[in-house]
Amino acid sequence: MVRQIEEDILRALRRISRAIDLHSRKLVNDLGLTGPQLVVLRTIARVGPVTPSTVAREVSLSQATVTGIIDRLSGRQLVTRERSDRDRRLVTVRVTAAGQALVDSAPSPLQDRFVERLAALPNAEQERIREALDRIVVMMGSEDVPAAAVLSTSSAAQSPEEAKDMLAAGETDVAVLAEILPGLNIPAPDGEE
Repeated sequence: MVRQIEEDILRALRRISRAIDLHSRKLVNDLGLTGPQLVVLRTIARVGPVTPSTVAREVSLSQATVTGIIDRLSGRQLVTRERSDRDRRLVTVRVTAAGQALVDSAPSPLQDRFVERLAALPNAEQERIREALDRIVVMMGSEDVPAAAVLSTSSAAQSPEEAKDMLAAGETDVAVLAEILPGLNIPAPDGEE
C-alpha cells in the first residue's frame, strides 16, 4: 500500500511541476518576462525602493540571479537603479511607470484558475494547503533549494533569458543548457572548448 501512495504522490507532484512549466512558458510568450523576472518585478513594485539583496531575500533567489534579473528589467526600462547620496555603494531599485503598468496588467505567476479557486476557499483551508506544501518541502529536504527551481521546474521549460540568468548565477550546468538550448550560443567555461 505504501508503494501506491508514493506513486500517487509522485504523479501529483509531476502534474504540478508540468503545470508550472506550461504557465511559465505562457508568461514568456504573453509578457516577454520569465516567471522569476515577473516575481522580482512584482516584489520591487510592492516593496521598493529596495536594495537587490532585500529583493533576493524576499523572493528566495540568490543575489547573483537577482542581479541578472534586475539587469534585464533595467534594460527593458521596467526598473531603475539609484545610488545613495550618502553611501555610493548602496544601490536601490525602483519600478518605473512602465514597470508598474506591466505589474498592474500581468497575470499572477501562478495559474489564474488556481488563484481563483484558492481565493474561493475559506482562509483556514488556504492556510492548511500552504502548511501542507511547506511540510512537503521539509520532508523532501528542499528548504535550501532556490525558488528559481520552483518557478521554472526544468531546464527545458526555461526561456533563453532565464537560462542566462541561472548560468550567470552559477545555478546550472553549462553543458546541460547547451544541450537543451543549442540556439542559445552559450560559451564554454574558461579553459574548455
